[in-house]
Amino acid sequence: MTKNEKPTAPKQRSPWAWIPTLYFAEGIPYVVAMTVAVIMFKRFGISNTDIALYTSWLYLPWVIKPLWSPIVDLLKTKRWWIIFMQLVIGASLGAVALSIPLPGFFKISLIFLWLLAFSSATHDIAADGFYMLGLDEHQQAYFVGIRSTFYRIAMITGQGLLIILAGFFEVSTGLPPIEINVSANPTYTKEIQLPEVTQSASTGQTFFAVFPQQAEISTQNIPSSKLDSIRKVVTQYNQDNKFEAHQVENQVKSGAKNESSWWSDYISTPLKNFLKDHFQAKAKSVSGNTLVGNVTVVAIKLSEKPKENKEMVLNVKFRNGDNSIRLLEGERLTFNSGNQDKPAYLLFQCDPKLTRSTQASFKGTSGNIHLAWSITFVILAVMFVIFSFYHRFILPHPKSDQQVISQGENLFSEFFKTFGSFFKRKDIGVIIAFLMLYRVGEAQLIKMASPFMLDPRNLGGLGLTTGDVGLLYGTFGILALTAGGILGGIAASTKGFRYWLWWMVLAINVPHLAYVYMSFAQPENQLIIGLCVVLEQFSYGFGFTAYMLYMIYISEGKNKTAHFAIATGFMALGMMLPGMFSGWLQEIIGYPNFFVWVMLCMIPGMIPVFFINVKPEFGIKKKEE
Repeated sequence: MTKNEKPTAPKQRSPWAWIPTLYFAEGIPYVVAMTVAVIMFKRFGISNTDIALYTSWLYLPWVIKPLWSPIVDLLKTKRWWIIFMQLVIGASLGAVALSIPLPGFFKISLIFLWLLAFSSATHDIAADGFYMLGLDEHQQAYFVGIRSTFYRIAMITGQGLLIILAGFFEVSTGLPPIEINVSANPTYTKEIQLPEVTQSASTGQTFFAVFPQQAEISTQNIPSSKLDSIRKVVTQYNQDNKFEAHQVENQVKSGAKNESSWWSDYISTPLKNFLKDHFQAKAKSVSGNTLVGNVTVVAIKLSEKPKENKEMVLNVKFRNGDNSIRLLEGERLTFNSGNQDKPAYLLFQCDPKLTRSTQASFKGTSGNIHLAWSITFVILAVMFVIFSFYHRFILPHPKSDQQVISQGENLFSEFFKTFGSFFKRKDIGVIIAFLMLYRVGEAQLIKMASPFMLDPRNLGGLGLTTGDVGLLYGTFGILALTAGGILGGIAASTKGFRYWLWWMVLAINVPHLAYVYMSFAQPENQLIIGLCVVLEQFSYGFGFTAYMLYMIYISEGKNKTAHFAIATGFMALGMMLPGMFSGWLQEIIGYPNFFVWVMLCMIPGMIPVFFINVKPEFGIKKKEE
């Protein structure tokens, strides 16, 4: 037997074969729990309050993952944990897919998302540990940028491609799209009437019928009182027939008794009433004789009755033509077996300054939203089963990756000493304050950014489609975030972390003004929306560099790995707690006031920065002599 026969075989496996896939697999479950789930529940009609509260709890496994990290060291190998956790993640994603069509899908899917989150956090511990064991020091330094890049690619895939894919399935699983043509002309009659709907003979085919085929609006203005009257008729009719959800607070959805509690009586309700009285957006007082743009009503009817407990959702968006004609009511209509025999109404309005002839075209698309998201999660589940089998054969077998159960007692003792050494630091108060408050505004904005873009314009949102959000926020936004992070790292390596600290603090907070602008102006141009998103995300990536560098700085020393894990726990907690109440707050005060509040949250985030001390040379790239 020669010396170089067998021992060198495992080491010859290129890190390029497993580092990209390992860190891509690490990023996907996180973005599914944090972002994809938010958009999915929004498409299912869950309230912002429930979305923000329950999905924010999904941060918890990443907050407390340092508590069970010794178990990954004690039992089995890091390699075993990676392979096994990827199977568990795949099973969790498959269970979410199966739970979506069920009546109680919200609670059931949250249970499996919790399992996904805990499995993903455990996978993170094992993957980061395996990275240290599977590479030597030179390789660790060389591939640190590679692992970050593929983690970012996972973010782009989750927030961008997955959302676009779900949006594609939402459209392709539905009925044929419809086209609604609306023309405006000064010669058309001013009289506003509900369209006549004819009953067509049953053909066995399901489609949406439009009445009339060509809608007409007079450019002669009408009193605002008349607009309010017809708008109230249309809105109330759609809500009474369950075409649109009532815009009221969620109360006892399951029929449980509405019992008061100490928290509700003395904390929640008084605070809610105070915020409503002082900050809730109030409608402007307008004289009933004020002239406004004329309107017309279009009816949509489903030709055949859907199956029991099945819904067909029609989303109507501007397609082309003159933007002077807009859709006022009926952007999202839900058809089911209970209202199929009735028409739903859409209300179109022309600009009051319009005096010429013009026209616009609107497109209505439908889809089985639950089926679309089930398919998306099935694809994710299959992906992780493939990851598990791939890594079963491709991951190397480092000699140092061994089970150490025999040393368990000593490891636990050392583990608690490590925790103690972190919290005994003299500046621990400043450290925790910085970790908890630095992103307090961003933590709330990130929860409401997607709902804000998806909500109809009459509810204060931007009225974008699922695919639009995936492209603008999930793709271009993540690319900008990555570019900002790269620039932040380059900047810190030139003049040091302390030099750039305050620039990064301002970068992560001031660009929130982009959302303040969008909430007040509600721009329709997607280029403007995209520029605002890119600006905010790029600045966030640049500003977040300070957060990461500070965690590295406070983790230096003997217990670097454990202290960094504790810091990441506080990082996740700082995102979880503000995000939990963001939806509740937004539904009370509206999007414009909410984003102004996000801007004000920069004040507590900046206070700890005055007290942190960092060596001037920290972060500067050292030159080799």
